[in-house]
Amino acid sequence: MFHHIKPGDYLTLLTGILCTVWITVTVWSGGAADKAIIRSGGKVFKEVPLSRDQQIEVPGPLGTSIISIEKNKARISSDPSPRQYCVRQGWLQQAGEIAICLPNEVSVELTGGTKKYDSLNY
Repeated sequence: MFHHIKPGDYLTLLTGILCTVWITVTVWSGGAADKAIIRSGGKVFKEVPLSRDQQIEVPGPLGTSIISIEKNKARISSDPSPRQYCVRQGWLQQAGEIAICLPNEVSVELTGGTKKYDSLNY
């Protein structure tokens, strides 16, 4: 089978692979985030810049969630929810990333220049 492939075919395959990699990198990577929008109970609790390191206590139906902001990144560092999925989400640093604690109705979303693409936006 490989003896039927000509040098131009290899060039076409290489071009296709490079275009696919370039599109993936440019479309699926969000820009740098500059602020965090913190929600509690579906309403905006606070909007904070990521440039200042701080810890924010956010009340929810199950108790208090703690959101940490350090070095232009944010995370939910403590939450009373039973499975701790939002705590395991880790550090968020690109615009459009979000961590949601459904049982406690608390979320943190990063905003900035361009949002990160995901399949829900398609």
